[in-house]
Amino acid sequence: MPLNSRFRTAKSQMPEINLVPMMDVLMTILTFFIIISMTLTVQQRSVNIDLPSTNAGANDVKTPDPLIVGLTREGTLAIADKPVTDAQLSQQMQVYLQTNPNGAIVLKADKKLAYEQVIQVLGQMRDIGGDRVSLALDQT
Repeated sequence: MPLNSRFRTAKSQMPEINLVPMMDVLMTILTFFIIISMTLTVQQRSVNIDLPSTNAGANDVKTPDPLIVGLTREGTLAIADKPVTDAQLSQQMQVYLQTNPNGAIVLKADKKLAYEQVIQVLGQMRDIGGDRVSLALDQT
């Protein structure tokens, strides 16, 4: 047998993949899921409920304006743009927290300050105000 005829018979006997049975199975599965999804949507029942409006409870508790404490680039503390000492800050924070039980105190520090310095002042403020003291973030 010549060499060429051997290769020709090997190529002609290459198996072919029949995709028809696979397509039949896929169509059967697709039909099954369509029928199931249609029956599930018909069986669902709705419940009528009244949702609360967006202004519900807004008038109940009014939060006062926060006490904003500034920390300048030089490291000085300020309340309402007036420089204060640590003792004055402590006193004003205590007065504010006593008069405003739901109030918050915000530390607004300069961007150029060292992180360590800001954390030190924030820690001193938290010793007085607890969890009602937070750090303001500038998102500009």
